[in-house]
Amino acid sequence: MAKPTVPIQALAQQYGPHLNYAPAGGWRAESTHPYSLTKTHCCFCGQQCGIQLKVHDNQVIGFEPWEEFPFNRGMLCPKGVKRYLQNNHPDRLLDPLLRSEQGFRKATWDETLDFTARRLREIQERYGKDAVAVYGGASLSTEKSYLVGKFARVGLGTRHVDYNGRLCMVSAGHAYKPAFGVDRSPMPWSDIPKAQVLLIIGANIGECAPITTDYVWRCRDNGGKLIIADPRITPIARNADLYLPVRPGTDLALLMGLLHVVLRDGLENRQFISEHTSGFEAVAEAVQPYNPQKVAEMTGVPPQSIEKAAHWFGEAERAIALHARGIEHQSKGVENCAAVINLCLATGNIGREGAGCAMITGQGNGQGGREHGQKCDQLPGQRSIDDPEARRHVASVWGIPVEEMPQKGLTAVEIMEAIHRGEIKGLLSLCFNPLVSLPDANFTREALEKLEFFGVIDFFLSETAQFADVVLAGSLQEEEEGLGCSAEGRVIHIRKAVDPPGNARQDCNILCDLARRLGKGKYFPYESTAEILDELREASRGGIADYYGITYDKVDRQMGVFWPCPTLDHPGTPRLMEGGRSFHPDGKCRFMVTEWRESGDPVAKDFPIYLTTGRVVSQYLSGTQTRRIGELVDQYPDPRVEIHPRMATAHGINEGDWVTVTTRRSEITVQAMVVKTIRPDTVFIPYHWPGERSANRLTHRTLDPHSKIPEYKVSACRIRKADGPPQWWLTRSVNGAQPPVLQANAKERR
Repeated sequence: MAKPTVPIQALAQQYGPHLNYAPAGGWRAESTHPYSLTKTHCCFCGQQCGIQLKVHDNQVIGFEPWEEFPFNRGMLCPKGVKRYLQNNHPDRLLDPLLRSEQGFRKATWDETLDFTARRLREIQERYGKDAVAVYGGASLSTEKSYLVGKFARVGLGTRHVDYNGRLCMVSAGHAYKPAFGVDRSPMPWSDIPKAQVLLIIGANIGECAPITTDYVWRCRDNGGKLIIADPRITPIARNADLYLPVRPGTDLALLMGLLHVVLRDGLENRQFISEHTSGFEAVAEAVQPYNPQKVAEMTGVPPQSIEKAAHWFGEAERAIALHARGIEHQSKGVENCAAVINLCLATGNIGREGAGCAMITGQGNGQGGREHGQKCDQLPGQRSIDDPEARRHVASVWGIPVEEMPQKGLTAVEIMEAIHRGEIKGLLSLCFNPLVSLPDANFTREALEKLEFFGVIDFFLSETAQFADVVLAGSLQEEEEGLGCSAEGRVIHIRKAVDPPGNARQDCNILCDLARRLGKGKYFPYESTAEILDELREASRGGIADYYGITYDKVDRQMGVFWPCPTLDHPGTPRLMEGGRSFHPDGKCRFMVTEWRESGDPVAKDFPIYLTTGRVVSQYLSGTQTRRIGELVDQYPDPRVEIHPRMATAHGINEGDWVTVTTRRSEITVQAMVVKTIRPDTVFIPYHWPGERSANRLTHRTLDPHSKIPEYKVSACRIRKADGPPQWWLTRSVNGAQPPVLQANAKERR
């Protein structure tokens, strides 16, 4: 039978209005309340900027800059400045919720945890252990990430555990690991100002990693040249020395073309290649056909610009390439990242001060969150789950027979596909909003409706959580101690500032309590996150991501510790591959052959326009947090579509007109932003909104065959001027906020 509708309006009366929360009075940085300061870190992107939270009466009431922290030196972006406002937000879940015939109702912890354990056990007894899957989140602390992986594999015995970092960093990791033997940016950000040439490709730094712009400007101040490759003239590109307007999905051709010119004109570092690499000849042969004229036809970048960029990078004594989701969110994302690495290896730009390549981690703990076991193919310490010795080591730390260690499971998107096929019947999810963040949102909604049991641990009722059978009220970042790891590989200390409000509980306590109800309590005896860290340190010991020498006290004293850090007296490793030596047994870095292929959703006569998606500075990921902070909502309240004036004129579209964007899957209607800062054959829509405003209704589920990351950055679409505003606009509340959802979608029970 269909599940009953959920009276979200009743929850609104209990917790307050949704969205546009901007508390008045003293809840600002200039508050006169007596307060204490807690040195911690921003809860949003992978830069993990240092911040001091003001705490009064177990509430975060504001912030002060933490000028001593070396990464951001007190600087914060708009999200960082306002991040404290969610702590006391009226939407905050204060009690666990259980679905009843009348909808969600408040329930006790005993009732909800008993129910969750019973339903998980029933499904596994009926269909097998792998009929249940677990989703984690890349914004969880490193200890929570470790616990999620252990809970799935030991508490439930399922092989299916993955996390929303699958939508972010995995293409880079799948390129760096075979190239260098390690999945981490090889250099600290302090190297960036020392580069003579800086190539930034597929990275909207000004909006997605704002504090990194300071490092870029210091590079420019030191005389460095800036090359930007992107389909849009992003804020950072407006001051570039050279802009390469690459067509969406053709970055690989551009990178192979750059290497072609480097090799053609003898700009490679033959000594470095000979002494520190393998596989060069095969890559040299692979790029031979990619001459500037051919690449120009494929990418839309003028051949003279390709020549200039290659010479600047190849002739520099110190050059750095930075990349992010623009090249990673593609069905050839791994090859794109490998091509960046090939360019740096060929020119000898690895393992030296001011020289290297780096992935710009997108999510809060995107680096630490994938190192210790919530990723389907890895065990703690960045060990491969397919490695027999790794399995033996971790099994011994966990105290289980090695034969009970599950094998590799499905990735995040594949889990949703398995739910659709009826192979996975139950799902437990922590801090993941797949209905907004996964591609082809209608497909995701259909999968959620098919689940026999769905449990969510979160601190807000996300769009996905409205499909749940039980919602367990969890903790914000500042409500539980733990570690994180930033984009540059710096392990940082997230200090506990306040307790969870009401009857909400810390996430680690929820998982451990649930494990006890599943009869696995002896494997989860922790009384604190410090005890979890101690076990994590041992589980990672001897691995690639070795945390054994990292403690809270050491992180505090050093203001961060770069892993690997194998002993307590080890200082950490800010720059990997020092002197060109990789983490492979032979010490050599590996060139990787890359092959061109088309996007999984090619443009055609009926869908002739490229659609690409991304972030805006005031919003974060699925918007579960930032869409509830009014001053951030005001900066960019709804998604808009960026259109070049030439395309706008061809379709009779003016600034502010309503435009319907249609792909092979669905359509949405949003307002037009007519801008000159985008290619004339491309439109751009940010993806932070749900429902009829969701850009991921339009994207497709084509995956990179290696990393299984979706191809968010390249879709084919068509556009037309709409007759008028869409329904979601007409039903807005008076103050301009999206009204609360009045009912959860019906969900079929089997």
